[in-house]
Amino acid sequence: MAQNSAANSFDEAREGRYANHFYIGHNAFEVILQFGQFYEGNNQPVMHTSIVTSPAYAERFLRLLSRAIAEYESTFGAISTGRPHE
Repeated sequence: MAQNSAANSFDEAREGRYANHFYIGHNAFEVILQFGQFYEGNNQPVMHTSIVTSPAYAERFLRLLSRAIAEYESTFGAISTGRPHE
């Protein structure tokens, strides 16, 4: 029963944020993923989310993201490598 209430509170706390600017860094123990928004006219991006994880989980994320992109392209065609709004 405790698991269900924990899962429900997690679902209620979830928030989606749009990101079009990314930074990825690392040290010997962690991979740091930072997400933000950058628009023409702004001097700098506004970073809003940082995720710090282990290299093993970062690699898993890479594999999942690669698979999701492959499925997207299979459904909708190749993703343009130009600027997103061109």
